[in-house]
Amino acid sequence: MRIVSMVPSWTETLLKAGVNVVGRTRYCIHPPKLITNIPIVGGTKDVSWDLVEDLKPDLVLLDQEENPLEMAEECPVPYFATHVNSIESLQKELVRLGEELKNPYLMELSVECLDVLEAPTPTWNSKKIPGFMEWVKAPTESSHKVVYLIWKKPWMAAGKDTYIGSVLKKLGAELVEFPEGEKYPVLDVEEHTDALFLFSSEPYPFAKKISDLKALGIEGAIVNGESYSWFGVRGIEFLKEQLLQK
Repeated sequence: MRIVSMVPSWTETLLKAGVNVVGRTRYCIHPPKLITNIPIVGGTKDVSWDLVEDLKPDLVLLDQEENPLEMAEECPVPYFATHVNSIESLQKELVRLGEELKNPYLMELSVECLDVLEAPTPTWNSKKIPGFMEWVKAPTESSHKVVYLIWKKPWMAAGKDTYIGSVLKKLGAELVEFPEGEKYPVLDVEEHTDALFLFSSEPYPFAKKISDLKALGIEGAIVNGESYSWFGVRGIEFLKEQLLQK
């Protein structure tokens, strides 16, 4: 089956599963050795349907959190849409996708995801952060509520009702509460000086702005954004390392 994947996390997972991915987005960068010769047909929010049709895919793979509704409505070929907004939904969508593609690797991965879900939740330690890359300012205490920042100008966080939020919860973190229903709330960092800020390495390049962040004087760290936000095989391997291989 020929698949065009418009979801970076799924692209990596499908290639690991041996699926014939014939088209991808410009953000599909993993695994590097396997994506090189796969044509780019757009981004996660934009697509050239002419390029897609030229590839003669059997299926276009979408996700409700990654891609706009218009992409599904305008898709000229059959599509399959997942909806991953938590570890729990990832496990269910791996089953759905595995059944759709008749792929045993995806079914095995769904079992590994279930193992992660059933693993005990550890006690969060703000001085030993999973996916740690670099301190902005080391915390003075080991326990903090957490704000996971994904953007600047404006400051934007990942809320509890997102895949990132579910990963943090499973790792034992308590997130700062934002108004109900705001998946990616805009905030003023100065109003949360008692929190620990996790600055994601993507999509905003916080790691390249470390000196600006240090000037703020708030406690926090740069963390590997791919570990927290790429679901599928990458996310499951990260969580297994944190929860099952201690």
